[in-house]
Amino acid sequence: MVSLSSFPLLFLLLAVVNGQIGVTGEYFKLPLLRKTPRLSPTQSLLLDIHRLSHLHRSRHHHHHKQKGIIKSPVVSGAAYGSGQYFVELRLGSPPQSLLLVADTGSDLLWVTCSACHHNCSFLHPPGSTFLARHSSSFSPHHCFDSICDLVPHPAPNPCNRTRLHSPCRYEYGYSDGSQTSGFLSEETTTLNTSSGREAKLENLSFGCGFRTSGPSLSGASFNGSHGVMGLGRGSISFASQLGRRYGNKFSYCLMDYTLSPPPTSYLMIGGNQLAVSKTPKISFTPLLINPLSPTFYYIGIKSVSVNNVKLQIDPSVWSLDEMGNGGTVIDSGTTLTFLPEPAYRQILWAMKRRLKLPSPTESTPDFDLCLNVSRAFRCRNCPD
Repeated sequence: MVSLSSFPLLFLLLAVVNGQIGVTGEYFKLPLLRKTPRLSPTQSLLLDIHRLSHLHRSRHHHHHKQKGIIKSPVVSGAAYGSGQYFVELRLGSPPQSLLLVADTGSDLLWVTCSACHHNCSFLHPPGSTFLARHSSSFSPHHCFDSICDLVPHPAPNPCNRTRLHSPCRYEYGYSDGSQTSGFLSEETTTLNTSSGREAKLENLSFGCGFRTSGPSLSGASFNGSHGVMGLGRGSISFASQLGRRYGNKFSYCLMDYTLSPPPTSYLMIGGNQLAVSKTPKISFTPLLINPLSPTFYYIGIKSVSVNNVKLQIDPSVWSLDEMGNGGTVIDSGTTLTFLPEPAYRQILWAMKRRLKLPSPTESTPDFDLCLNVSRAFRCRNCPD
């Protein structure tokens, strides 16, 4: 896999999650926040390579699961992504605000938790962790609940079916050894609707993480967030749980955050979002499902053209085979676009053939198409 470019773009994802489309008047509208400082292309590439490596491991893990049995969702790689976006989630009664990484590459919604009851501000600054005992609506799932089968468990994992208080324990691991573990629980969340009113949603399942360790979840790359909002296709994801109640669809539009002042990007769930089809200059493509990697959102690339000239790239380069290999994934945690080598070389050749701009004085490692545009803000010969 090789990188093509890091040009900013407006990106819209409209996803139908687990089935039918329902249409209601209102929808939930959550701002997507950027807290990551603008990185150099080389920094972005290094972080994205870590992210891609993890996504490949996640796909390989799915290939070796028993058929028909789902023991765990895809483990999130959000901590590696330099392209992270954050969502503020208000959880509990009364609501507690937490900042989460929005991640289309995983299913589980989890937050850092504490069992602190009194004088908690000395241990946890406001908004830094979810105080479970301060919420009247907090309730752990029992280990014998069917939903407990959707998360990975620690070993050993005792479950006493005769006891009333035998919680569902989970242990979520990252490829670098980082982990979060705690209780799979349910809570009430408070969201703003498109009409400006507040709506309370009960029985939202999430991971209450009492232990978090490792560089991915404690280092600078996690950027002070307090958990991950899994937006994958799995039935336990935030998108799926809300989708079953509000039309089985969500969308997000990523604006160019390098503008000044930066426009606001939004995550929207439910409602009549088909209105976006009336917006001019927007093209659509179906989202595909890979049965062997059911969490991810795939798109099908048929061909590539430069200046309306179709490149002679073998269609098998883009295809998804019976083993679940190949295909193209849309991922919220990856900044750059990565292409397979045969396609990349042809596209690079076609672009260089059309671009008549000089190369920069200092080259950027691992980037083949860097141009000096200091004297040419408008490129008349740039290919489409």
